Amino acid sequence: MHTSNKLSSRANALAVLRYQPYDQLPVVNFGYWTETLEKWAAEGHLPTDIAKAWGDGNDADVEIGRRLGFDFNWYSCFHVHSGLRPGFGRSVVRELPDGSKHVRNNDGVIELQAPGAGSIPAEIEHLLKDRASWEEHYKHRYAWHPDRVDQAKVRRSSGDWVPFAQGGSEFLRADKRDFHLGIFCGSLIGSIRNIVGVEGLSYLVGDDPDLFEEIVATNADLCYRGVEYALASGAKFDFAHFWEDICYKSGPLVSPKVFARVVGPHYRRITTLLAQHGIDIVSLDCDGKIDALLGTWLDNGVNTMFPIEVGTWRASIAPWRQQYGQRVRGVGGMDKVVFSHDHAAVDVEIERLKPLVALGGFIPCPDHRIAPDANWDTVRYYCERMHQVFG
Repeated sequence: MHTSNKLSSRANALAVLRYQPYDQLPVVNFGYWTETLEKWAAEGHLPTDIAKAWGDGNDADVEIGRRLGFDFNWYSCFHVHSGLRPGFGRSVVRELPDGSKHVRNNDGVIELQAPGAGSIPAEIEHLLKDRASWEEHYKHRYAWHPDRVDQAKVRRSSGDWVPFAQGGSEFLRADKRDFHLGIFCGSLIGSIRNIVGVEGLSYLVGDDPDLFEEIVATNADLCYRGVEYALASGAKFDFAHFWEDICYKSGPLVSPKVFARVVGPHYRRITTLLAQHGIDIVSLDCDGKIDALLGTWLDNGVNTMFPIEVGTWRASIAPWRQQYGQRVRGVGGMDKVVFSHDHAAVDVEIERLKPLVALGGFIPCPDHRIAPDANWDTVRYYCERMHQVFG
């Protein structure tokens, strides 16, 4: 559905997700692994300083996207601090003869870190086990304070960064920015899973449901108050975004019934607030097979799935659209593994995406960070072809 008036890529993205006329499908990404940028810099495609400076939505991100042909990184957000404050900091608890270490991370979890390992570290022990450890070590770290918003940095169009309370909120109130920007609403259960572990979360739900619900409510209220404070300033955002990562290749890591009953209402509270401030696109980042949780998100105001990890389960927006209609939108669903192949593989993937784009309300995006096996030239070719095919 195209319009004769030239829209910005930012405006085009919102038009697509609102099922409105647009003139070109934005070509968007979800950032890169650090190792990917290091490889590309070593190959001469990027200056080393830009590769090292990269972060979602920052100036280096904009420059890398420009060189490849992306319009923007969808995951460009103003981040309210909704995590543990203060965090535990990182400290070595034990050093092993083979060079590996037991390290307490910022969430209080002891992890096994092996030399040269690049994957997610194994979890050895969790500090949060019961109500006593919750009361002693964690509950106070969820306390609300305006500094969680006021000290957060805002990137202005000039490229400089200023704290929200020192010019950042005024810049966003005036809506002077010319770039895509969302407000990050936190994590209602994924961050809790990070603290107690998958097994610990399962036991917590069964052994002490009252404590589980208290932890969820305390965390969710902190997320709500941060968003409320930021929006009360008059700041304007293009969309809102949650992070969860509570699914794996076969389904959710939490009971869908418990999730709907306990967590669902907290999404509704936040998305109702967002709607009162004119924010009608609410995306959520959850990897894995999310089908069993999708209805709860849609019923509670989260309407845009991201990054629709294709995986071995071959996720696609098509069956969700058949089940839920235009209630569900999507950003993602592009199988990034083709970046390690040739141009012909890219062409095949774009052909697969065509009927999905035709459904409306869907913007293709690599289905996670672009991995180190990606070829610079193949990614550039993808961006070029996407602009040609969907321009």
